[in-house]
Amino acid sequence: MTAPTTVLLTGAAGGVGTLLRASLPSYGYTLRLSDIAPVPGAPEALAVDLQDRAAVREAVRGVDAVVHLGGLSLENTFDRILAANIEGSYNLYEAVRAEGVRRVVFASSNHAVGFVPRPEPGQRKEDLPIETPHRPDTYYGLSKCFGESLASLYADKYGVETVSIRIGSCFARPANTRMLETWLSPADAGRLIHAALTAPDVHHTVVYGISANTRGWWDLAPARALGYQPQDDSEVYAAEVVAEHGELVPGTPEYRYLGGAFTTVEPEES
Repeated sequence: MTAPTTVLLTGAAGGVGTLLRASLPSYGYTLRLSDIAPVPGAPEALAVDLQDRAAVREAVRGVDAVVHLGGLSLENTFDRILAANIEGSYNLYEAVRAEGVRRVVFASSNHAVGFVPRPEPGQRKEDLPIETPHRPDTYYGLSKCFGESLASLYADKYGVETVSIRIGSCFARPANTRMLETWLSPADAGRLIHAALTAPDVHHTVVYGISANTRGWWDLAPARALGYQPQDDSEVYAAEVVAEHGELVPGTPEYRYLGGAFTTVEPEES
């Protein structure tokens, strides 16, 4: 695919959005930023509520591709997840279809398969296939299952190509021991998004989004097939992180499940 010139970045004020605002322009992209919250240092950013279909369509108009990070990024009540993540993603895809945008990169999450258990000892690393059936660990994870299925529908029915990235833990450095397995470095996040925007003939492709972590156990082959070449490894932080937090304890949710502690989270009603 010819590299897009103008890319709409939804959720630009969030953690991953902030990292991508710094990295994607180096690949030659002009970013159009949108978020329901103010975007620090970007007064030109569009204030867009994903519930506002007219505003979403206006934000999409004239771009070459969309990187869709918008919505709630943690567990919440079902009603809030429904509005922000499920209905919001539908509104985004409808705008993309109506405006003739041909490529979306959808920020899915490892929590779409969060109740998948850790491989038994002795199984090789990177052994969890991307074809693993959905096993969401939260309403948040459930919304990412919906987003992946929505992307599949729009690829089959309308020709809108999507790469859905099941992002692990995208931070400047791993914050705990589990993240030594799930970490996606900011630089590798930029590399992966660039590959997802430019790979040819993706139709709807689902990939895991982590760095080349020594402790990783998710199959990166589908992401590499897009042209992603991860350069970072969380192991450089391992001694410091383990000294502070200890190794994962067998039998605990952090050890047992791909989604870690998310498998125990209950939404707080307000």
